[in-house]
Amino acid sequence: MPWLLATFRDRAADSITAHDLEQHLARIAEERSWAPASVNRYRALMSLIFRLGILNGKLKENPARLVKHRLVNNARMRWLSGEEEARLRAVVNDQHPDHLPELVLALNTGLRLSEMYALTWEHVNLSRKILTVPRSKNGEVRHVPLNATAHAVLGSFRERGDGTGPVIRNRKGLPLSDPRHWFEPVLRMAKVRNFSWHCLRHTFASRLVMAGVDLRTVQELLGHKSIAMTVRYSHLAPAHTLAAVERLTEAYAADPTDTKTSTGSTTRNSTELAYMH
Repeated sequence: MPWLLATFRDRAADSITAHDLEQHLARIAEERSWAPASVNRYRALMSLIFRLGILNGKLKENPARLVKHRLVNNARMRWLSGEEEARLRAVVNDQHPDHLPELVLALNTGLRLSEMYALTWEHVNLSRKILTVPRSKNGEVRHVPLNATAHAVLGSFRERGDGTGPVIRNRKGLPLSDPRHWFEPVLRMAKVRNFSWHCLRHTFASRLVMAGVDLRTVQELLGHKSIAMTVRYSHLAPAHTLAAVERLTEAYAADPTDTKTSTGSTTRNSTELAYMH
């Protein structure tokens, strides 16, 4: 809102055109180095303001609807390799050991940053090994099962408090709300580039897919409303998909010395066999 007001505070709402909004949006996006998704969220804010004006009888048109929607390139999603995780853990353990449980919990639950740091003990059931997100991004309740690692980490957090209120606390028992002040410097020290806290969620999802978990289950664990959101992760593991197609070679590659043929079939020539191998 402050950026919008700085530009349009003295303008009558019905005098603002789509061209005015497009120019403003382009300038702000360049100054802030925004990704397309951030630009779209800001565009949505502008559109909401005009919609509220229309609902309250102050306006007749919404010029923000004509502002171009930016294409988000989901192919740039980032996940953590095993080597990168080892470096990251080493630096966190050296520089901020108290925060290591937060990193481990994110990697093993796929919780969004806001979900994890808003988590309270009333929504954690250690005996049943499950935690509940009362209101996820799509507005629905989500249940997240706890593997042995996540269960142990939550047990360590319980020792930092009295088992009530916020889950994520430091060793002094004070609630924590945002990891970026320590996480971003750690990323630089570990030389993990083009990475953010949300990429830990991508890592959780991609590792499930690589482990052979079906997409419907991954969708449920992540709380995606549409399977289309989850299908994106099937492309995040080239080594895994390569191993899948290599099964064709194992199952159907013929022995070059095998001259036996069946009716209606032809013997593979040497060139085809060479390509297959």
